[in-house]
Amino acid sequence: MALALLLSAVALLAVGKIIATAAWQQSAAHDHEHDAPPQRREQYSRALVYYQPPDVRLVDMTGAEVRLVSALNYAGPILLQFIFTTCPTICPVMSGTWAAAQDTFGAELERIRMLSISIDPEYDTPARLQEYAQRFKAKPQWRFLTGKLEDLVSVQRAFDVYQGNKMQHQPITFLRAAPTEPWVRLNGFMSAAELVAEYRRLMAR
Repeated sequence: MALALLLSAVALLAVGKIIATAAWQQSAAHDHEHDAPPQRREQYSRALVYYQPPDVRLVDMTGAEVRLVSALNYAGPILLQFIFTTCPTICPVMSGTWAAAQDTFGAELERIRMLSISIDPEYDTPARLQEYAQRFKAKPQWRFLTGKLEDLVSVQRAFDVYQGNKMQHQPITFLRAAPTEPWVRLNGFMSAAELVAEYRRLMAR
């Protein structure tokens, strides 16, 4: 009888140890799951939108006149953004993303038109845009545009980005595959790799 009780006690202890070990392993796995870095999610949103840009005349960083409608009537893909050269936060990040993307595009870069439109024409003369382009090592397909204040405001309104104050400027990038296609509006910051991925996703449609 005593022997039977002893064996039962040993068995219970063994079972208890197994349960405790399993519980510890489950707890450790749970803790490890929390310690693991979270999977990165996109920090931007995406929408397909049609826009009707105004027929205004702007100038590029060389001082050459550019009719916006003609610039946007490019047969190939276009990337477009709004910037200003004295912007301390958003614009350097966006321009830096484009600068890095130039190399990531590889041979595809030759068919892409990139347009950065200033929202601060008072300061952003063609000469200052030229300096800004050199700062970000802009290649020939990347043009910087400025113009009259009223014309630039009308362009911002057409693309639904006008905030009334340049300091309220938002990080927004526009992509379009062809003149008859809608624009892909990307709201928020993204890496150069994400921008190139969005471009390739667009061109694969």
